[in-house]
Amino acid sequence: MRKKLADNLTLYFSPTFGKTFAKDVRNNLAIIGVGGNLGNCMRRFKKLALLLASHPRVRLIKTSPILKNPPFGYLEQPDFYNTLFLLDTTLSPFELLNFLLYMEKRFKRVRVFKNAPRTLDLDIIFYNDKKIDKEHLKLPHPHWSERDSVIIPLRFLLERG
Repeated sequence: MRKKLADNLTLYFSPTFGKTFAKDVRNNLAIIGVGGNLGNCMRRFKKLALLLASHPRVRLIKTSPILKNPPFGYLEQPDFYNTLFLLDTTLSPFELLNFLLYMEKRFKRVRVFKNAPRTLDLDIIFYNDKKIDKEHLKLPHPHWSERDSVIIPLRFLLERG
C-alpha cells in the first residue's frame, strides 16, 4: 500500500514494513535508521530485515513504513528510501555500530564522498537513553529531529500495536 504525504514524500507499507514482529524487549532497545537510493532499495531492506531477524544477538521488534523522500546535502542524486527498525539487542552501542558497518559493506556500500548516493546506509538513531559523544559514534544521532527521513517513520514506529 502507498500513501502520498506530499508531492515529494510517499510512504510504502508492506507485510514487512509497518509491522510489529514482537512485543517484549529483553535486552537493549535500539532504533536503527535504514536508507539507500541505489538499486532496488525495497528488496534490499527486506533482505536486511530477514538477516537481522535471524541474527543471534539482534531481534527485530518493529519496522516503520518506508518513506521515499528527496536527498539533502548533495542534491544531484535519486530520491532516498528510508525506514526505521526497532531492535532488541545484546550488542553494546559500539558492537552494534561495527555490526551495522559490516552489514553496509555486505550490501556493497561504497563511501565516495559525504552524502553520496548509496546502496545502504545504517545509523543508530537511539540506543536505550544513552548519550555518547565520540568521534565515530554520537548518540542520539545528531540532527535526527531535523530530518523527515527519521521523524515521519518514527511516528509510525512509536505507535502502539
